[in-house]
Amino acid sequence: MEIDLSPKLAKAVYGGDGGTYYAWSPEELPMLREGNIGAAKLALVKNGFALPRYSDSAKVAYVLQGHGVAGVVLPEKEEKVLSIKKGDALALPFGVVTWWYNKEDTELVVLFLGDTSKAHKSGSFTDFFLTGSNSIFNGFSTEFVSRAWDLEENVVKTLVGKQTGKGIVKLDASVKLPEPNKEHRNGMALNCEEAPLDVDIKKGGRVVVLNTKNLPLVGEVGLGADLVRLDGSAMCSPGFSCDSAFQVTYIVRGSGRVQVVGVDGKRVLETTLKAGNLFIVPRFFVVSKIAEPEGMEWFSIITTPNPIFTHLAGSIGTWKALSPEVIQASFNVGSDIEQQFRSKRANEAIFFPPPN
Repeated sequence: MEIDLSPKLAKAVYGGDGGTYYAWSPEELPMLREGNIGAAKLALVKNGFALPRYSDSAKVAYVLQGHGVAGVVLPEKEEKVLSIKKGDALALPFGVVTWWYNKEDTELVVLFLGDTSKAHKSGSFTDFFLTGSNSIFNGFSTEFVSRAWDLEENVVKTLVGKQTGKGIVKLDASVKLPEPNKEHRNGMALNCEEAPLDVDIKKGGRVVVLNTKNLPLVGEVGLGADLVRLDGSAMCSPGFSCDSAFQVTYIVRGSGRVQVVGVDGKRVLETTLKAGNLFIVPRFFVVSKIAEPEGMEWFSIITTPNPIFTHLAGSIGTWKALSPEVIQASFNVGSDIEQQFRSKRANEAIFFPPPN
């Protein structure tokens, strides 16, 4: 059965004066269910507050826009309060309680990509809220809440009923939340726009890889991630994940063309990618992208914490490693064609600048 690989935009799920929560649906993007992957976005306006919640899925969060504050409570640990900004990536293992707040004029937008293999619904995140009209408090009787927290029943009724918002609320400007602690960022967040580059090719592109070395918590999440910035009209070498991982890609900025080739050399996707698109490359399928003149930037997760890619073209491409005789026999060509094939891109790896 063929699966639709077409890129999709997120749709609003809930929200209010404080902001909106968006998600990609496995009904519209079947590869989410196929790969056990969830994808969502949180957008908060000034004074927007995403109420404390935990999820049924481990995730990587990536700040697409703005500055804000995130509260993170790991199981049986104290709360960490982090200042977050565009380019920040956070690994959020199972059982983590989080809250998010925007005190700036610019909208705060956070992308969530994660593993739903243990979730209630394959391909979708389910959040459990600690407060609000749909919180766990509303499910328990007054007696149980009273006993659990040793409170009078009238206090319980106020505690449970006072917050009428659902998921996201807008706080009064006078409300003061905890100030971020710089030390809390250590081991919790990495800014991909400021981190050392893993790949840097002039007029080609740049890559920062998120793994267990620079953000150890990704090991608990079970995912790897990277931020790729492809220069105008440059090309990303055809390649595939050689450790049976799915690659989930969100286009952060710009646009470009993509082709994906699957079983029996069949081109299964050829389309133009635009900012806000999400698409998923199946296991072992080969993908390549060419940026439009304005360039293209994307953030990806890979469903393994330390991904390994095989590139087919360029100086580190697989064909460069094969002997001339094997190439000639494989393509049924002479040595002159083989030498041209091998000599091109001899000094370029992964990214190729536009032709002169």
